[in-house]
Amino acid sequence: MIKIVLSDIDGTFLKNDKSIPELHATAAKMLLAQNKKFALVSARMPEAIYPITDEIGLPRIPVISYSGALVLTETEEILYDKKMTLDDTKNILAAIESGWKDIAVNYYTGRKWYVREIDIENKYVQYEIKVTQAPTTPANFENLIAENILPNKILIMCEPPICEEMERELGAQFKNLNVVRSARHLLEIMDKTVSKATGIEILLKHYDIKVEEAVAFGDNYNDIEMLQYIPQSVAMKNAPPAIQKIASAVTDSNEDSGIYTYLKKINVI
Repeated sequence: MIKIVLSDIDGTFLKNDKSIPELHATAAKMLLAQNKKFALVSARMPEAIYPITDEIGLPRIPVISYSGALVLTETEEILYDKKMTLDDTKNILAAIESGWKDIAVNYYTGRKWYVREIDIENKYVQYEIKVTQAPTTPANFENLIAENILPNKILIMCEPPICEEMERELGAQFKNLNVVRSARHLLEIMDKTVSKATGIEILLKHYDIKVEEAVAFGDNYNDIEMLQYIPQSVAMKNAPPAIQKIASAVTDSNEDSGIYTYLKKINVI
């Protein structure tokens, strides 16, 4: 019996224009009405996830943020909070600053999103604020580090060719870090031990739910570990072919309410 449904957000639970499909909202409500768990698993921070559930009219639900680096229950209890190390934080920021220009660097720690003053008007930062509704705070990253306020995630926003180059070069240079694109213009950087799968494992253990009692939905490369970890894994039709091959099933696209389609098909809702 399925006890929990786990879903990525962008490209999976949301449409491409970031709106919520009515049938996806219906599916979430139906799951909770049956006392099943519904959790959102995302590279987003909690403050960029809760506006989605608030819009649907859901109570607080468990969330896995920063692709597994921060795990919260429905009461917002912290189950896991993995920060990057001091050395890794200093070294990768130095490498980014010396190697690339015309990029925006974002520093996420806990429930806070910091941006350098010079980046606050960057088009990608402004778009992220508009889409996620999450508040951002201008800050000097060196001051945060000096106060031992270390990041769960560093996010680079830049043009897609630069993003691809940075993923390749920083990934090769920093073996202690997980460096992966979550979109063509977004590069996520976290501790190497962090993945959506590790976050899900912690959440399932907390609720005493087996992996066989879960269904997971995803659409992109940062969903790979999640789709490999959950036996009943489902890729959206809009996912790249490589992601579809990893999943145990493929459903309709995010534009066509694929989560609702699949859950209805297997009689979970």
